[in-house]
Amino acid sequence: MSNALAIAHVTQALALLIEANLQPEIDMAVKVEPRKPSADPPAEPTITVFLYQVTPNTSQRNTDLPTRASDGTLLKRAAAGLDLHFLISAYGEETELVGQRLIGSVVRTLHEIPVLPLDIIELAGEKPYLADSDLAEAAQRVRFTPTVMDIDETSKLWGMLHQTPYTLSVVYQAALVLIEGRGTPVAAKPVERSTVRVLPFGAPGVPGVPVPPGAGDAARPASGAAEAGTPADTAPAGTAEVTARTATKSPAQSPAQPPAKTPAKTPAKASAKAPAKPSARAAAKAPDGARARARKEPQAGRSSRGVAKKATPAASTDASPDALTDTGAGSPTADDGPDGAGR
Repeated sequence: MSNALAIAHVTQALALLIEANLQPEIDMAVKVEPRKPSADPPAEPTITVFLYQVTPNTSQRNTDLPTRASDGTLLKRAAAGLDLHFLISAYGEETELVGQRLIGSVVRTLHEIPVLPLDIIELAGEKPYLADSDLAEAAQRVRFTPTVMDIDETSKLWGMLHQTPYTLSVVYQAALVLIEGRGTPVAAKPVERSTVRVLPFGAPGVPGVPVPPGAGDAARPASGAAEAGTPADTAPAGTAEVTARTATKSPAQSPAQPPAKTPAKTPAKASAKAPAKPSARAAAKAPDGARARARKEPQAGRSSRGVAKKATPAASTDASPDALTDTGAGSPTADDGPDGAGR
């Protein structure tokens, strides 16, 4: 890291780097000055190195935090990471294209030597106004990269230079320049002792082994067999599995079967077994001759007395008064069979 003179030191070192590498393409005396472009263009070949902007480096903006403890004690020095933006312009005889030749030499030099060499830094530090700079001791070297600017940005840049005519120029960015604070941080306390514990796998205090997702489901049949009364250690594997399945399925199926089967099957069986009985109204509305013939014909395999006993309650219970009246009036009854005639 460097002190506050690092910015000026980089500008002076860049001017020396360009001046030291003009040969062999440029065979004339060229002045390289670290200043802004002049309002009056010089007649002799000249290169100006102008630092027009300084911006914070985004990658090193918060690397020094925190710098102080809660009680205000300085923990480490603050360091500001900066990027330097240079405008390099060339002047010379237009008829001989001196400016273009100088710009070409600048581009070739910075593309060939993008990192600021240590010998150039030390040479620039010999200037009396840079004697206290410690840029040569910095671990981070400054690198130059070209910056692309369109017409709009170029016009704004030259518009800041009041009454300065435009000339051919290039823009380069120098990164990274670290400027360190002046405070001396308090030294951290040394480590008094370090404790390292070595424990065997599975010992108390060691984090448990992660259980696979299917391990819990595989352990459920064994637990169900143990609850059902079958010892998991002594019973065969097949018996344990069957017992576990029975114990697992029975609680879920036993309460569900009786309510589902009893209401559905009872009406069906009753309706299937019950004989079809003729209604009383149908018997009452039937003609007298049909009713007489039905009563006279005995059923096969049964006696007429049995037919009479079964037909009489149905007729007396379900028949209407009109039917009873017609029967007593002269219609033949069930007793008029052979047994009834003998009586």
